[in-house]
Amino acid sequence: MLFQPAIIALLMAAGLAVIMLAAVTPFALQIIRHWDIGSGSERQLAFERRTYLFSTLLGFVLVAQLGALLLFVFNADRLSVMFVGAMCAVGTLNVNPWGFPALLAQIGVFFLASTWLAINHVDTQARDYPLVRIKYALLLGLLPALAASFALEWQYFVNLKANVITSCCGSMFSGEAKSLASEASGLEPRLAMGLFYGALAAALGAAAWCRQRPGRAAGAALAASSAAAFAASLAGVISFVSLYIYEHPHHHCPFCILKPEYDYRGYALYVPLFVATAAGLAAGALQPFAGRPGLAAIVPRASRRLATAALAGFALFAGIATWFILDSNLLLIEP
Repeated sequence: MLFQPAIIALLMAAGLAVIMLAAVTPFALQIIRHWDIGSGSERQLAFERRTYLFSTLLGFVLVAQLGALLLFVFNADRLSVMFVGAMCAVGTLNVNPWGFPALLAQIGVFFLASTWLAINHVDTQARDYPLVRIKYALLLGLLPALAASFALEWQYFVNLKANVITSCCGSMFSGEAKSLASEASGLEPRLAMGLFYGALAAALGAAAWCRQRPGRAAGAALAASSAAAFAASLAGVISFVSLYIYEHPHHHCPFCILKPEYDYRGYALYVPLFVATAAGLAAGALQPFAGRPGLAAIVPRASRRLATAALAGFALFAGIATWFILDSNLLLIEP
């Protein structure tokens, strides 16, 4: 299994990220202790040159981690044909105990990396690099997350055995299963729709507020509502959106909608949702730095752009989900 091209690419991307951050750690500690933009010493000049180089390289490495999430899910779905009992990515991820933890770790890395990239972008826009210490301290915190993600991926891929009989999505999202997924699939449709559209409306309102008047309150509201909308949206996809796509009242799987027989509709849902959530979280993460010298104009400008991306992403996600519901022949709720 390790010699599948997608698996090799995923392990190389994760391993390279860990190696890069581990290599940068001694330099990061020096930056945190000795950075002084007002100094004209030779050491400070060397710091400034190397900081630009490392930030650029790390930017490329972390951008690769954003794409790795999409590749991870696509690969899990593609490998489902190799395992007895698997119908979609759920079966592949259930082949061993490491599958879903690896996926969740990859999702966490996606949001952490996107937030760091936003902070790094803002810092490089300022003339005096006011966030250098902060962003390198954040890298030290990001290293364990990347290492954990790599370790989980390695354990998952190494332990993929083609002779294993796995469980399909029907068992995971059934009422008999005891998990968050089964709880979400068991939500009453009217309640699930209320939570779904209510959370999205709150996120859209917070994004519009932050876009119009960026500030700490607006940024915090956008970050919190984006996280809530992300959770409610995933629950909504499991509980009722997927049913309308399948036109089946008992098929709750959020992964089968990624398959070609359903026109890859899952990607049309998940891509704007993840982009919007990442933008909302990043907009909130930038707000504490708005009062720093050199960032008074940069942070609000970046926050507006991120809020616009969040607004567009959540609106697109809501519109696509609503279209799938209206276009379906399934009658889930009696008028």
